[in-house]
Amino acid sequence: MLEVHLPKSRTPRIVAIFSYRHDAHLVPAMLKNIAPLVDGWISYDDRASTEVFSHEPARRLKLLQAARDTGAQWVLAIDPDERLDWLTRFSMQRLMNGEADAYWFHLRELYTPRHFRVDGLWGQKRQARLLRLTDHIHMPGGHLHIPWQLFLNARRLAPAGHNLYHLKMIDPARRTARARLYEHLDPDHRMQAIGYEYLQDESGLQLQQIKPWRGYWPRHVDDGGLWMPKV
Repeated sequence: MLEVHLPKSRTPRIVAIFSYRHDAHLVPAMLKNIAPLVDGWISYDDRASTEVFSHEPARRLKLLQAARDTGAQWVLAIDPDERLDWLTRFSMQRLMNGEADAYWFHLRELYTPRHFRVDGLWGQKRQARLLRLTDHIHMPGGHLHIPWQLFLNARRLAPAGHNLYHLKMIDPARRTARARLYEHLDPDHRMQAIGYEYLQDESGLQLQQIKPWRGYWPRHVDDGGLWMPKV
């Protein structure tokens, strides 16, 4: 079910899009985090789903189409368990006035509310989340881990220069549960050749503290919940 929150007096330039199910309780803090960045938001309530994991591309396609129908020029794609660094608010207008079709953020996997992992591939993760809307929205192939820009055939990607913090990896139990869930959904590793055991592997672990000027708000206090189905 889609829920739309938009300004009443004007056409939005940018809207946030997200879906939620097991992480619904994280939505209020996420909305506070992105409030300075967007004109409104569109959500997909997936709590009525009876599947272990509903079709992710179908949810994303509906969100993008709904955003386009508002007349917005841009979308900010985010999940309830993610937070953007607070300096992002000062860059949004500059980025949207630029020529890129999509802007990518450094994806920082948090191991504590204030530290993220940087060794190996952990320090190289990045995802395009600020995307220019077009009329050419389509469903790409696959069912997991499909980059948002493929739905829009975005070709000109550029760095946003900011961090996107992922809260789900803070608790070790969630790291194990996340690996088990994706192994269940993609046992042959067709959607991700590296597989998913790495999600719970702490070999060579190196953490870096978030710089004060790259922090996020609201402050996160981890509740130890699983935030996902257990398989």
